[in-house]
Amino acid sequence: MNSDCESINPYSGDSRRKSEQVRDMFDHIAPAYDFMNRAMTFGIDRIWRRKAVKMLSQKPHDTILDVATGTGDLAMLLARMTDAGQITGIDLSQNMIGIGRQKIAQAGLERRITLTAGDCLSLPFDEASFHAVTVAYGVRNFEDLAAGYREMFRVLRTGGSITVIELSTPSSPLVKPFYKLYTRHLIPLIGRLVSKDVRAYSYLPESIAAVPQGNDMTAIMQQAGFTDTRCRRLTFGTCSIYTGTKP
Repeated sequence: MNSDCESINPYSGDSRRKSEQVRDMFDHIAPAYDFMNRAMTFGIDRIWRRKAVKMLSQKPHDTILDVATGTGDLAMLLARMTDAGQITGIDLSQNMIGIGRQKIAQAGLERRITLTAGDCLSLPFDEASFHAVTVAYGVRNFEDLAAGYREMFRVLRTGGSITVIELSTPSSPLVKPFYKLYTRHLIPLIGRLVSKDVRAYSYLPESIAAVPQGNDMTAIMQQAGFTDTRCRRLTFGTCSIYTGTKP
């Protein structure tokens, strides 16, 4: 199943693969990434992560893979809120990984968290390597969404769980106009001023609008093999948490 988000690229007119464009975009905006996350969501992104980790921590998970880990925010939260002995983060962007390693070292979490640069569509791990897989705000950047879910399914152990946090579009007619104004006009403006990347924060609302949501997302997860797939919407539908299990 192809999704519209796969055709939305960071740099229009660029003939390179989406994965290459996404890598370069995040390499470019890495210094401003954490600040922009807080500014764009008024800090609510932290609440969404905590909610997802609380859901995940209802079962024991000794090894966790955090896909599209970015600067390691979710990986660090997993270390603090779960009993996982080893958390591995992977991301396309070397610059994001570099910042994440600095944050992890400052927090004294090097023994529990390892970050590595790599392609999320071709994970460098054996089958059944992890008890859980997480992704925060990353699946809409996948070049092939279905292939990404198949890879995450492959590296999960039987009975393992997947937890995906992704931005989504609110359906409420009261909220939607304000959401569109904020995401399509204010965020790109702030992004250009802070990150100096003209396209990166225009790509963001475009990718959110295009990514499969609700039942469409869980259907892709099911096709990859996941069962007991669920979608939980938060904050007027501006964020969704998707969960599933490897049978």
